Amino acid sequence: MNINGYQQYKQQSVDTMTSGERLILLFDGAIRNITSASMALEQDNIELFEISIEKADKIIRYLSSSLDMSYAISKDLYRLYDYFLYQLSRLRAGRRQEVAQELKEMLLDLRNTFKEADRLASNQNKAHSGVVK
Repeated sequence: MNINGYQQYKQQSVDTMTSGERLILLFDGAIRNITSASMALEQDNIELFEISIEKADKIIRYLSSSLDMSYAISKDLYRLYDYFLYQLSRLRAGRRQEVAQELKEMLLDLRNTFKEADRLASNQNKAHSGVVK
């Protein structure tokens, strides 16, 4: 497959996603990187551990920075993302599997909450547009 064609396909896929789908994709990336960091710890691969933690950190910082603070829930999400960043720093410093597992579970719970909210919003939009009765 042509690499350029693949890149174009990936870009088009991202461009046509809803904001909810992009949010889920970001959470999936953070969870995947925490999982990778955990596996790297098991294998004593500190380089991969650091790379994975840094990627998860960037994703959570992006999520935090993209909040629209005009909504009350954004302040709560900001504090939650700040806690996630604190947990990442604990994980980086202590390299303890239980911290990785706890963080991964919290991210997964929030991801699933957003996924359900996106599904409900999508169904509501379809109902209002006359697609679903």
